[in-house]
Amino acid sequence: MTIEDIKKEYANLGEHYITKDVDRLNKRLIKQKEDVSFLKDIVLSNQEYHRTYFQVSLGQIKKVEDQFKFIEDNFSLLDDWWHVDQLLQFIKANLELDFAYEKAKMYTYSSLPFVRRWGYVLFLKNLVKEESAFDKIVNLLKDDEEYYVVMAEAWLISYLAIYNPEKTFSYLSNCSLNYSIVGRAIQKICDSFRISSSWKDKFKTIRKRYK
Repeated sequence: MTIEDIKKEYANLGEHYITKDVDRLNKRLIKQKEDVSFLKDIVLSNQEYHRTYFQVSLGQIKKVEDQFKFIEDNFSLLDDWWHVDQLLQFIKANLELDFAYEKAKMYTYSSLPFVRRWGYVLFLKNLVKEESAFDKIVNLLKDDEEYYVVMAEAWLISYLAIYNPEKTFSYLSNCSLNYSIVGRAIQKICDSFRISSSWKDKFKTIRKRYK
C-alpha cells in the first residue's frame, strides 16, 4: 500500500465521511495486515492519516508492552489532545494497573505536554475502577502549566470521584494542587451524571479553601 492507495481508500468513503467510516476502513486494513508505516512522515498534515497510522499499526500489535513501545517511539507525533485520547480506543490488549502506573511515572515528567497528558488519560481505560488504583493515581497528580495536561488531571480526578467519592473528597480537601486543577475537577464532578447531587454539594464546599 502507498499514499496514493490510502487516498483512494478515503475517496471511496464518499464526500461526507465521518470517523466511523474511517474506523471501518482501518479495521479492514488491520485484517489485511497492511503496513501503513509510510504515513509516519505526514500524519500531522491530516487527521485521517494520523488516525489510520496509529489505529492500524497498534491494531496489528498483540502485546500491550509492544503497543506502548510503538506509542513511545512516536511520541513526537502526539501534538493535540485528540491524538492522545484516541489511543485508548486502539489499545485492545489487556492493560494492567501496575504496568500502567510504572509507565505513567515516566510520562508525567516528560518535557512533552501531550505525553504528560497520556500519562493521566491512560488510566481511563477501566483502570480507574480498580480498588488499588486510587492511591497510585493521586501519587501521580502534580501542578502543571499546560492547559491540556491540567484538563486531563481534572478529568481523571472526576472519574476517581465516581468510584471513590469519599477518598476523592478527602484528597481534594487536603491536597496541595493548584486550584487550576482542583477547580476544574470539581466542575467536572458537578457535570457528571454518575455522581449524586449530595456528593456534588460536598465537593463544592472545597472551593472555600481557595477564596
